[in-house]
Amino acid sequence: MADKAVPHFHNQAGVSVIAVGSKEFMCIGALPPFDHPHVFLDMGSETEIICQYCSTLFRYDPKLKPGTAEPAGCVWHDEASKAA
Repeated sequence: MADKAVPHFHNQAGVSVIAVGSKEFMCIGALPPFDHPHVFLDMGSETEIICQYCSTLFRYDPKLKPGTAEPAGCVWHDEASKAA
């Protein structure tokens, strides 16, 4: 199975802001099994967006590589799909 093209981020730690290196991504809220519906967020020309489910504020940081975040632990890696 190919890696997902759209990065997925979570806020299990409950941080107030997650800096991301992508303007288009999925928010999953908390880690599974306590995640919310995986929603696609697109900042467009803006530099911030708030997830409508979990109210996490995501802020674009052009210094970060695409698919990365700060804190780095907020990037979700679906280990189950890699094992399949």
